[in-house]
Amino acid sequence: MAHLFDSNVFLRLAQKNSPQRSVVLDAVRKLRSQNEIIYYTPQVLAEFWNVCTRPTSARGGFGLTAEQTARKAGLVQKHFRLLPDNRATFDEWLRLVVDNQIMGVSVHDAKLAASMIVHNIRYLVTFNEKDFRRFPMIRVINPSNI
Repeated sequence: MAHLFDSNVFLRLAQKNSPQRSVVLDAVRKLRSQNEIIYYTPQVLAEFWNVCTRPTSARGGFGLTAEQTARKAGLVQKHFRLLPDNRATFDEWLRLVVDNQIMGVSVHDAKLAASMIVHNIRYLVTFNEKDFRRFPMIRVINPSNI
């Protein structure tokens, strides 16, 4: 069974001092030991880049340089598999936001759900389980529950 990791999971992995880093590392090890595939999407990497390069004075920013962030993003690309966007993911995203009247920042969550639906990925690993409850077609898992 394939799993999509949300950006917040990769962000914990990138922070050496995060108390949740060990939880994520354990989840990765467990999934890999079961030969599970772990995916990310272009959006996940864009959100990862955003937080990494955001100033520390801004909400949740890591304050890294573009070069430091590129190294961290390169590790995501090296060790995890890209789930590409395509016309079908766009069409599914549009259907989800229209049918569910999704507005504001939640449109990004719908984009991940759309990618999962199109690519038949059932499991989303995230620390923000509540953000995805509106999508019954995917199963949301906190990394600590893997």
